[in-house]
Amino acid sequence: MPTIKEINQETMKTAMKGGNKELVQYTRNLHAAIRKKEIDDRKDLDDTEITKIISSMLKQREESITQFKLGGREDLVGQEEAEAKYLRQFMPAQMSEVELKALVTATIAEVQAKDAKDLGKVMKVLQPKVAGRADGKIVTQIVKELLGATA
Repeated sequence: MPTIKEINQETMKTAMKGGNKELVQYTRNLHAAIRKKEIDDRKDLDDTEITKIISSMLKQREESITQFKLGGREDLVGQEEAEAKYLRQFMPAQMSEVELKALVTATIAEVQAKDAKDLGKVMKVLQPKVAGRADGKIVTQIVKELLGATA
């Protein structure tokens, strides 16, 4: 099975041949982010590490979309949404709220968390389990909610 990096490079080649300037730009942005991290870390990245980069890029796109909407720049909103759509195809399927709550409940029991003071312990164990499959803000919110309920 091809890696994210290989898929992105093939998409870039196809987009260049087809003259799809927007898609070329999206693929180049991702390629540049991956290469920068590889150069900084002095190693080739695997799909897990690339997924973290994509997650970060998606957060940037979401923030930009929010700002552009506030500024009334619908043309830029469309560009950012299109790039976010391209990036999302490389992300693992997102967990449902029910799955997330079940996982948080199990993790709370696993680390024997009692109240909100144990938030850090729970998050430390939980983050690797949900990496790329759930938004960190939502995870933190659910953990706080369930820790508050168990107190």
